[in-house]
Amino acid sequence: MAELLVKTPDRIRRKCMSILRDLLGGLHPRDFAVRLWDGSTLEEEPGEPRRFTMVLKHPGALRALFRSPSELSLGEAFIYDDFDIEGDIGSAFALADHLVNLQPGVGGRLRIARQLLTLPSPERARAVRPSERLHGLRHSKSRDRLAVTYHYDVSNAFYSLWLDGRMVYSCAYFASAGEELDTAQERKLDYICRKLRLRGGERLLDVGCGWGGLVMHAALHHGVDATGITLSRPQAELANERIRQAGLSDRCRVEVRDYRDVGETGVYDKLVSVGMFEHVGKGRLSEYFRRAFSLLRPGGVFLNHGIACNPAVPPIPGPSFADHYVFPDGELVPIGATLDAAEATGFEVRDVESLREHYVLTLLHWVRRLEARRDEACRAAGETAYRLWRLYMAGAAHKFRTGRNNVYQALLVKTDRGASGMPLTRSDWYA
Repeated sequence: MAELLVKTPDRIRRKCMSILRDLLGGLHPRDFAVRLWDGSTLEEEPGEPRRFTMVLKHPGALRALFRSPSELSLGEAFIYDDFDIEGDIGSAFALADHLVNLQPGVGGRLRIARQLLTLPSPERARAVRPSERLHGLRHSKSRDRLAVTYHYDVSNAFYSLWLDGRMVYSCAYFASAGEELDTAQERKLDYICRKLRLRGGERLLDVGCGWGGLVMHAALHHGVDATGITLSRPQAELANERIRQAGLSDRCRVEVRDYRDVGETGVYDKLVSVGMFEHVGKGRLSEYFRRAFSLLRPGGVFLNHGIACNPAVPPIPGPSFADHYVFPDGELVPIGATLDAAEATGFEVRDVESLREHYVLTLLHWVRRLEARRDEACRAAGETAYRLWRLYMAGAAHKFRTGRNNVYQALLVKTDRGASGMPLTRSDWYA
């Protein structure tokens, strides 16, 4: 017979504390505290520094967290303010891993479920998830446009609050851990241009160009004629305004276009894609690389920069928060699958570099900058968007730090009857 619903505030508090001790019993070290809505606190383990405090906002918060324990349910409970994290949110992901991977056995699960059912039910009804607003064939042009529009059209003003001055929304390249974000992003842009060995007068196509930071840098500092394409109209409008203000309209431009709709063939000397590859989808890899191959002249070079999953790390149990709320339809594939698809198309793989630690640093910068401008971010995009991006970026940093995800730059060449045009060493990259 199910236990009667706990109704008095004191009994609810004591029941929550009991459930928390049960859930956290196997977690060591416990370097955080949990504070309930009434101010009562479950302290960190004696001798451990407190790195953050998890704050349960109402009596139904614990039930909202664990009604269906998964990365998705934890993420939804956070973005809809059932709980909050005070302090270093990045440190909270060890706790999240512990909770998602709990294996208490059938008896333990039933015991916890019975305890949760005695708590008040959260009043909030589940909102429609962004992933549920998509329709049509997965990775079709129309559906991809919807997915990209959801993520990138939040607000140019929102992104400008926490990105660097060039609004580069991808992994920076740091000379040291203490370097400023703007400096590291400029270094990344130039590093890409040097990897591509851009020369004055060459034609460059940037697939998934964001707000145009790379095409502007390549045109200004390397003398190329650069075209960027994006599926986000607000991105393109701001990018072209920034290009106009910089006096570069005769040398670079940004268009709203799907990579599958670029009509020219064999006319580009160099191709680059930074942070767009995650949207392609495993089933479209061959099409993606075939299209890139056809756009390049013989001897052309393609730098593909994208996030990859680690096949040696078991997937997190249950539905993914990022798949439903951050990058609907996004897919991460192992680097091996990416290179296999590129080679099968005809590309020669000339270099592969991991920037995993650089992405950790980049994301930590973004989180700190977003938190520092919380009020402005909420005005620009709303409280839920602020909480979502804070959670997503801190969680992404955790996945890169622990090796669950990686990010690679792969340099691919369309050889000209076997001639690669590549020098014998990489020395010019680092000059």
